Amino acid sequence: MWVGGNWIDAGSGKTYPVFNPATAEVVTRLPLGDQTDVDKAVEAARKAFPIWSKKPQAERSQIGMKIAALIRENAGEFGQIDTLDHGSPTKTAAFTPIVTADRFEWAAYNARSLMGHTIPSSPDELVYLQREPVGVVACITPWNGPLPMVVSKLAPALVLGNTCIIKPPSIDSLAALKLAELLEKLDLPPGTVNVVTGPGSTVGEALAVHRGVDMVSFTGSSETGKVIMALTSKSVKRLQMELGGKNPVIILDDADVNTAVGEMFTHQFANCGQLCGSPGRFYIHEKVYDEFLEKFIAVTKKMIVGDPNDKQTEMGPLVSAEHRDRVEDYIKLGVEEGAKLVLGGKRPTTPPMDKGYYVVPTIFTNVTQKMKIAREEIFGPVAVFMEKFNSDDKVIEAANDNVYGLAAWVWTKDIARGIRFANEIQAGTVWVSTGFPGGPELPWGGFKESGIGKEGSLYGLYEYTNLKRIQVDLMKH
Repeated sequence: MWVGGNWIDAGSGKTYPVFNPATAEVVTRLPLGDQTDVDKAVEAARKAFPIWSKKPQAERSQIGMKIAALIRENAGEFGQIDTLDHGSPTKTAAFTPIVTADRFEWAAYNARSLMGHTIPSSPDELVYLQREPVGVVACITPWNGPLPMVVSKLAPALVLGNTCIIKPPSIDSLAALKLAELLEKLDLPPGTVNVVTGPGSTVGEALAVHRGVDMVSFTGSSETGKVIMALTSKSVKRLQMELGGKNPVIILDDADVNTAVGEMFTHQFANCGQLCGSPGRFYIHEKVYDEFLEKFIAVTKKMIVGDPNDKQTEMGPLVSAEHRDRVEDYIKLGVEEGAKLVLGGKRPTTPPMDKGYYVVPTIFTNVTQKMKIAREEIFGPVAVFMEKFNSDDKVIEAANDNVYGLAAWVWTKDIARGIRFANEIQAGTVWVSTGFPGGPELPWGGFKESGIGKEGSLYGLYEYTNLKRIQVDLMKH
């Protein structure tokens, strides 16, 4: 682990294995962190905070730019790591670090533009507002995007003057450790950034309750988010949480079906469906239902699933045996609940997919609103097609009938109709006749059980600052 500017073993001396999801073979062993290691990291971060936070914003931003450059320079190795311990196909793994570097660069640029405000409350007083770093930030990141998820939190937190403790996902921590290796090349005060490896049940919970941690930024399941909220409530920490989603896709009767199929197919099976922003429920108007389904099935059948090291592969394995089993349980449950399995659903047995954690693209139809596969986040390559609809009002009601409110899609050629849907759907992001995800200048975050606060954009930067009011009597000398 990287703590206080030094590479150290876990205090207990224990380690745990990391598996290659494509082969189920052990890649390496990492330190099994616990409370003692968290204490060391918090102590180091608190010691570094007065030094790092007092550096000029221009200097911190310049360091952020250097980090972005280092990520780009090492994009090839980051891509290899992503394939090795996450199972990402090489054709996408090589591209991910480039996009991730852009996020660090954007945060570094825009941190210099955060300004305070003066408030003309009285001619005899000066009242102004200024933004200050929160303090020690625990960045608890998920396994579905090892490098991007770390950077989405580290970049704004770091450049704005906070010191950070990264708790990467235990099953694919190598990207965070590689990033620490690059940070070691920079002149950061020891302890400015720390990486502690180990399970969330020990390292994550220890960070959540630690009195020396001022803020927790977490991305993961809503269930784990609720645990973290309960733990952090004991010390009333600042929280930023990006949680689950069961995102509705609404295909209206006047939609461009071919474009909608192409975009939604890509989003459904990207990263094996292991994205909080993946489609969760397809609501298709009865007039275009058969056409959309037929074309969606046809393009899905052409998808190349296999060894992520093969340049032709479009979808590799799921991240772990545990998660594969969870997705398979949902497939079994869908069949038991009465949904119609029209594609996939079986574990592949042909090499090389007979050894890794593979689940082939799967499609259900005739799914009703009360079924668990319609209500819960599957987080895998499973497309859920709801029953046909013919009423705008009823489909909006159905789309909102869920505990999540992360994102949604509406496909229509009638822009006014699309905007009406966007206004009434309860979600943090609504795409109307587009599937473009956007860049770091756009906010991301949901309603309801999909989270608290935003990532990306200036709103995301504000999450990592405290707003202070300063009031001065100008008449007293």
